[in-house]
Amino acid sequence: MSDEVNVFMDPFLRIYTNPDQIEVADNLTDIKKEFEDILSNATALENVTLNIAVTGMTGAGKSSLVNALRGLPNDDKDAAPTGTTETTMKPNMYPHPSMPNVKIWDLPGIGTGSPKFKAKKYLKEVKLDTFDFFIIISSERFKENDVMLAKAIKEKKKLFYFLRSKIDNDIQAESQRKDFDEQKILSHIREDCHRNLKDIDNPKPKIFLISSFELHKYDFQTLVDTLEKQLPAHKRDALILSLPIYSSKILDEKIKLFMKQTWSAAVASGSIAVAPVPGLSMACDAAILLAFFTKCYYAFCLDDDSIDKLSVRVNNPSLKSVRKSPLVIAIGKKKLSNKELSALTNREAAVKFAWSMVPVVGSKKTAEMSYSATLTLLRAGVQDLADTAKEVLKVAGLTDVY
Repeated sequence: MSDEVNVFMDPFLRIYTNPDQIEVADNLTDIKKEFEDILSNATALENVTLNIAVTGMTGAGKSSLVNALRGLPNDDKDAAPTGTTETTMKPNMYPHPSMPNVKIWDLPGIGTGSPKFKAKKYLKEVKLDTFDFFIIISSERFKENDVMLAKAIKEKKKLFYFLRSKIDNDIQAESQRKDFDEQKILSHIREDCHRNLKDIDNPKPKIFLISSFELHKYDFQTLVDTLEKQLPAHKRDALILSLPIYSSKILDEKIKLFMKQTWSAAVASGSIAVAPVPGLSMACDAAILLAFFTKCYYAFCLDDDSIDKLSVRVNNPSLKSVRKSPLVIAIGKKKLSNKELSALTNREAAVKFAWSMVPVVGSKKTAEMSYSATLTLLRAGVQDLADTAKEVLKVAGLTDVY
């Protein structure tokens, strides 16, 4: 088998993964359906719908947070518009750049800055049931309208979280004082927020202090940790995959998530290998590896667009040069071949993978070899991509953030 077979262009891959081109006997209908189900499961998290609502007072920084959650700077062409006056006059949905089923909604502000959306009318206009959870954001004190909104959300048994934004501005404003103490300032802001939200109890609301421009600081990771505990498992995992790489911890969480998924993809490989169709296992294994590695590539923010945005953010134009892994380069160029797959692990695994591709089909031994080889390659590939992502973080100066 040639080392230069491009699995992006493999003829078996085109035949067996395109429903319009499958021309097989009637007894292969079940196999075709099974493989389609496998490919669907391989990208199941990308199909999970997660609707996040961001709302609060005019000028609180709603749009900046929406952009930060999507990994976009405010001046990006696809960013939510920002400004000191109310720029959101109706609910606007912004899909995640690489996971379109994760939708972040920029809702109109409540208060004097948006007269068309006074609190009572607001609650009628905005369909609360649409959203999985709400972020109520303020850059100053939380007001009566914020409390009213929280109570309405609570009645619907929906999750909501209070975010005090623009903390970086507060810290900067106080930093010139001789008695400057960052922790005391943060504690004072938190206590002030609790006083203004005293009408909400059982349970007492948590306050998260954040900067949309520095997610690695303050309470953003604590917010993510809280969401992980409170969201259903499938929505929790979709949230983790959608977040930008802002720290070592979020990268590690993504790595663990993908490592857990490798075994199910490998089981899929083994189940296909017993099918009595020459070449089918080869096509399916290639498709499984390709789909899985590509998903990792984007989740770890190794694509050009993500690297460019991080380079601007940390003012380091050299980040692209860090991506030296043959696998990373191949996925970026869409020219993944057996050469890159074999380089991932030891020779024994590569031989097993090659033998699992031969046209001796329908045997238990073939299934075992396909499972073993695919699992080894999947885990090695995830680790390879993870190592590159860690190196990017290191060069970007974000490895100390955990």
